[in-house]
Amino acid sequence: MNGMIDTHIHADSRSSEDFEKMYLSGIDTVITCGFYPYKIANEIVLLNHLNKILEYDSKRAQKYGLDVKIALGIHPANVDFTQDIIFDEIYNWINKKEIIAIGEVGLDKCSEKEIAIFKKQLEIADETKTKVIVHTPRKNKKEVLIKIKEILKDNIDSKLVVIDHVNQNIIKYLINEDYTLGLTVQPEKMEVSEAIAILDEYGFDKFLLNSDISNMPSDPLSVPKTVRCLERLNYNKKEIEKLAFKNAKDFYKI
Repeated sequence: MNGMIDTHIHADSRSSEDFEKMYLSGIDTVITCGFYPYKIANEIVLLNHLNKILEYDSKRAQKYGLDVKIALGIHPANVDFTQDIIFDEIYNWINKKEIIAIGEVGLDKCSEKEIAIFKKQLEIADETKTKVIVHTPRKNKKEVLIKIKEILKDNIDSKLVVIDHVNQNIIKYLINEDYTLGLTVQPEKMEVSEAIAILDEYGFDKFLLNSDISNMPSDPLSVPKTVRCLERLNYNKKEIEKLAFKNAKDFYKI
């Protein structure tokens, strides 16, 4: 089997030892996303953080053999100030082909500021035909997802969108849409058994797999653990390959 792709991590929050473990476990490629877990003073601080991911943290992971792809954007936790300078930089990153997606973006509390910044980033993605990684929150997931879907419908081609951190409670609201869907196997979000239950019911074609390793409790090996579990249970090899790397490779053209 070709190497695995972990489609959503936060390299800025993880150690060099984690990167080495991921590579040795069979992960070849990771997609690291923008997010800052603490209150940011102004847009310059956020821009510096995003540039750190681009120019420093990605290179830390690359030293251990990982092919690092980058998604940058304004997470709903980071919307407390004027963002025009960040929007300008998103255009620059896209034009320079420094990022493969805008992300992660989305809604947490559905505030007016969150919604306005989410819409603007979707407009940039749609205009530039750039993929976008959409975060769904831990709390009030179904209610927030309904609002996210309303906004997506009016602002972007659904074929450009990954809706991430889906679970059994919201999958029925998404499975018949054109979105690509992210399964996050992470403590406090989803166990391997829950991911397999979704795959059993809905198949492998629409899904990407990720660990979302971050400052929260995380397992850098959750992707290979899920893949090896499917292999051990004798799932079809071609189906496993879709989840492990092919769906992500085709969606992001990497």
